[in-house]
Amino acid sequence: MKKSSLILAGLVMTACVFLINCKRDENTVRIGGIFPLSGNVAAYGIEARNGILLAIDEINAADGINGRKVELIFEDDEGKPEKSVNAYNKLTTKDKVKIIIGSLTSKCTIAITSKAQAQQVLLVAPAATEEAVTDAGDYIFRACFIDQFQGTVGGIFSANELGGKQAAILYNNDNDYSVGLKDNFITGFQQQGGMIVANESYTTGDVDFNAQITKIKSANPDLIYLPDYYNTVAVIAKQLRAQGINITIVGADGWDGLTKIAGYEVLNGFYSTHYAADSTDTKVQNFVKSYQAKFGTIPISAAALGYDSMYLISDAIAAAGSFDSTDVKNALAALKGRYVTGNLSFDDRHNPVKSAAIMEIVKQGNKFTAVYKTTVDPR
Repeated sequence: MKKSSLILAGLVMTACVFLINCKRDENTVRIGGIFPLSGNVAAYGIEARNGILLAIDEINAADGINGRKVELIFEDDEGKPEKSVNAYNKLTTKDKVKIIIGSLTSKCTIAITSKAQAQQVLLVAPAATEEAVTDAGDYIFRACFIDQFQGTVGGIFSANELGGKQAAILYNNDNDYSVGLKDNFITGFQQQGGMIVANESYTTGDVDFNAQITKIKSANPDLIYLPDYYNTVAVIAKQLRAQGINITIVGADGWDGLTKIAGYEVLNGFYSTHYAADSTDTKVQNFVKSYQAKFGTIPISAAALGYDSMYLISDAIAAAGSFDSTDVKNALAALKGRYVTGNLSFDDRHNPVKSAAIMEIVKQGNKFTAVYKTTVDPR
């Protein structure tokens, strides 16, 4: 084949690819996603992604958003901030997205918020609860309540509903999530007249907590607050019970998934979270039924928050009548609606104003599960 023919063939192929991409862009809206799909908190990332994919299936089945189908382009950050940055750069430069859902943990989300704000990329974090997440500016939102609210709720509930008078705390001192919850639990508990009799810490990767537990036992608390993720809480609870400490244990949304890996040691356990799968609310039950049909499991809070994040974006685009990130950002700030994780509106820092569900861990037949206990509203 002549050189000129090769050049012509190449130009034709390039033009075809360009036209195909233009057609796809005209008919779709690309949403970026950053989640830990591997690593220590992969269970949450997978559930959040699944919730988003379920929402997209439903949205596309209803003719999409303003006539466009939704396409999710997602990256795995392994729960590591430096990989969150790499994922963000890839999504915004190669994939040209202007709206991103993610990341999941607070540190990973904070690693990309300043870049998103500077580049006017709308960022919706499903489950990043640290207060500083939205500090970067008005393009940053979250679907979850913040640690300040959740930790305080835990303290108030422990004092008023559980009758706690003397609480012990065992927390991860190099995890901002754990530290924030601990600090606000103390505030809420002490406001109700409770006393903190032991305040012990550990670091990420520790597996032996017996020294701290021995100190806690000598302080004779009537409950203990464990603000960490389910995999660490399962180990701590087993060691607590092994030392004969059978008091109530209390935690937060990081406990979601605990009953999949723990047993009797987590009975008499309560935790705050974003929604209750056994709620009688029709919206919740429809979500749970659809999620089970698609993925075969009962969705945890990360899935519900991912699902709501996608619907928040969809509703904001529809309200704005535009796919421009600034228009969508402005519409989202003014949005008020009823979602799986509750009635929701945004405050002036783009934190949602909504309730927290309290779950109790019980044994039902041969299975351990978390059941809805009560709801605590914002104050």
